[in-house]
Amino acid sequence: MRELIFKMERPDLVKEGDIVEVTEGSLPSSWYYMIEPAVAMSANIPLFERLKSKTGKIVHIRTSDVGWYLTVQFDE
Repeated sequence: MRELIFKMERPDLVKEGDIVEVTEGSLPSSWYYMIEPAVAMSANIPLFERLKSKTGKIVHIRTSDVGWYLTVQFDE
């Protein structure tokens, strides 16, 4: 199992236990992932840590002053 943190800007778009699809974007020296349809976005991930699975499960949602942080678990 691999976990990745995503930041969500608006509340109640997803809930714990939801199965989500992610799309991959590339930068010159890293990858980033977005939960579709544009729900939340990951931080930049180094090239050598690319995700193999594009489907994950939300296992935790944390609220902070600047948004919501989703912990998504991937089978890898």
